[in-house]
Amino acid sequence: MGRLEGKSVIITGAGSGIGRAASLLFTREGAKLIAVDRSDSVRETAKLVSDAGGTVEAVTADAGSENDVKAFIARAVSTYGKLDVIWANAGIGGGLVPLADQTVDHWQEILRINLIGPFLAIKYAMPHMIAQKHGAIVCTASVAGLKSGASGHPYAASKAGVISLVQTTAYSLSGTGVRINAVCPGLIETGMTKPIFDNARERGTDGKIGQLNPLKRAGQPHELAAMGLFLASDEASYVNGQAFPVDGGLTASMPYAGKPI
Repeated sequence: MGRLEGKSVIITGAGSGIGRAASLLFTREGAKLIAVDRSDSVRETAKLVSDAGGTVEAVTADAGSENDVKAFIARAVSTYGKLDVIWANAGIGGGLVPLADQTVDHWQEILRINLIGPFLAIKYAMPHMIAQKHGAIVCTASVAGLKSGASGHPYAASKAGVISLVQTTAYSLSGTGVRINAVCPGLIETGMTKPIFDNARERGTDGKIGQLNPLKRAGQPHELAAMGLFLASDEASYVNGQAFPVDGGLTASMPYAGKPI
């Protein structure tokens, strides 16, 4: 029996990268999935899951829209009769725009998706989970939310906000049986980080990618999915309010500040 056998799960940002890897892994472990992304690539994810024998419905939605979040959570409950797990994974990068050149609109869009999105997922998933006296919420933060040097200002601030949201929500959920944790990816090869990898390969410096962490390599989406699976499963029944770096050991010292690839 899989670790998520029979559980109703929502994963946002499921169209690619970590979200797609998690969709495939969670359904292999028995989850019944609502895969969400604002891109139509979520339908490709759903096809991959279905072809592998998994149970999935694809939903095109904006994880930072309150109406969309309410709708896809309601769909999970109506389709599968309950909601056991939600992974608020959807996020956007912010680039490396100099601080003086950043705009309020730029900040607001990053915060809308990266921080308000997880808040909305928590807000509307929470009542269903509290009513059934169990549930697991996972949010995608970043090593950029732990220490400086990993990304631009608005992205780092949004991810630090996710970590704080997870910690404070854990106490807001005291006694309910609902757990919440965050995963903090390091340098993972996804659509968001593709420019880093592409530029390094064009310059012939791809051998330097990931060399600042003790494992001396970049990470892959399936390695984040594995951590998310643990946090979503009953095996993590006493794990709550934490933010876990999955970064090859990079945050053990954070040596990369000021050292671009």
